[in-house]
Amino acid sequence: MRIGGEVKKPYGNPREWLLLIKELNYSAVHAPIGYEADDDLKRAYIECAKDNNILIGEVGVWRNPISLDKIEAKRNIEYCKERLALADELKANCCVNITGSRGEIWDGFYKENYDEDVYTLIVDTTRDIIDSVNPKYTFYTLEPMPWMIPDSPDSYLKLIKDIDRKAFGVHLDFTNMINSPIRFLKSEEFIEECFKKLGPYTKSIHAKDVIMEKAYPCVIKELMPGKGKLNYRRIVHLIDKLGEDIPVFVEHLNTHEEYLEASSFIRQVARNEGISVI
Repeated sequence: MRIGGEVKKPYGNPREWLLLIKELNYSAVHAPIGYEADDDLKRAYIECAKDNNILIGEVGVWRNPISLDKIEAKRNIEYCKERLALADELKANCCVNITGSRGEIWDGFYKENYDEDVYTLIVDTTRDIIDSVNPKYTFYTLEPMPWMIPDSPDSYLKLIKDIDRKAFGVHLDFTNMINSPIRFLKSEEFIEECFKKLGPYTKSIHAKDVIMEKAYPCVIKELMPGKGKLNYRRIVHLIDKLGEDIPVFVEHLNTHEEYLEASSFIRQVARNEGISVI
C-alpha cells in the first residue's frame, strides 16, 4: 500500500519537495508541478520521485467542463486536456476531475445534474478529453460525488460502459458516496460493494471518514480518517487486494500536521493488520 496526501508547505525545487515528502512519510504524491513548467524541471521532479520510490498518483483538475457558461466550459475542457497530458508525461496513475455541475457553483448540487441530456454531455465531453490527448501511460477518472454522477458503484459502471475508452478509469472516493442514512448505517457493506464492483478499474483512492448526527432530516459530516465511524481495519484489507501501487490519499485537511496525522493513522492501521506499507 502507498499512502500520500497534499503538501501544504511551500517548496521551490525537487530537493525541498523531497524533504517535505519524507517528513510526511508519503510514498505517493499529487503532481508536484504544473503543465506550464519547462521540460528540464519536469524531468527533475520525475527523476527525484523515481530515485526515491515515490509514486506520482494523480494529477488534479477540479474545473467544471459542463458549465452553463459555454466560454467557461470550453476553457475548462482545454484545462482538462492539459492536465491529462501532464499526467501522461509524468506517468501518473491518473488524472482526476469531477463530472461538473449545471449551476453557478462548479461542484454544486442541482437537479439538472441528473438530466438525461446532461448525462450525454458528460459522456461526450469525457470522450473528447481522452481522445484529444490519447494518453499512453495514465487514465482520466471522475471522482464520485454525493450529488452528481457517479454517485454509486453502479452509476460508475454505467459511465465506464458508455464512455467506452480504455484510458477511462476509476477514482474511488467511497466516502463521497455515503450520502444517505442507509449507506452510513451499512457502510461496511457499501464500501465492500464499491471495491467489489470498481476495484478492477481503480487507479487512485481518497480516504476520509464520516459521522452522522441526530439532526433532521439528515446530517452526514466528513472527518479525517480515524475520527468517524468507518471501519478502517476492514478498509485497508480491501485496498491491499488492489495491489501495492494503488495510491491512497488523505485530503481536505488544513495543515501539514493534520496531513501527517491522517496519513499516519492509515499507515498504523495497515501495519497492525499485517499489511505492507511502502
